[in-house]
Amino acid sequence: MAQWSFTVGLPDAEATQQLGFRLGQCCPLGTVLLLSGNLGSGKTTLVQGLGAGLGIEEPISSPTFTLINEYLAGRVPLYHVDLYRLTPEQAESLELASYWEGSEVTPGIVAIEWAERLIDPPPEAIAISLGDGEKGGREAVLRAEGEALVAVLKEGLGHGLLVDEI
Repeated sequence: MAQWSFTVGLPDAEATQQLGFRLGQCCPLGTVLLLSGNLGSGKTTLVQGLGAGLGIEEPISSPTFTLINEYLAGRVPLYHVDLYRLTPEQAESLELASYWEGSEVTPGIVAIEWAERLIDPPPEAIAISLGDGEKGGREAVLRAEGEALVAVLKEGLGHGLLVDEI
């Protein structure tokens, strides 16, 4: 399976939203984003940019207590999931595969915060790890799994954002 990783420096929240915006513009239907990082690392900020890139105008907030927020008024639906309060077993009981398989909901883009709590993540996804950058600000390490997603990231994000290809 094709794989590609690279690092993006994010000096401020606006840059984090811009990364999300570009992902929203280039990710195809069915894309799953697996987001990880400490509290306050920018996961929700990135999803807010993602929603803007999808043309969603309503405010996007963290679904920490609702677990899943659905935004249906964009280019494609956005399903925003937050697993922070759940154990891996509780997360498994949500049967989230129905979101990325499109079996029970309209296919869209799925963004999962605290994705490391998934027992069985999808085989093809974009994993984004957010953390402190070496020069201040934040840093995002993106890893795409699957030929289609690798091609999308290289084409859609490879211009002007690339810091370090792994």
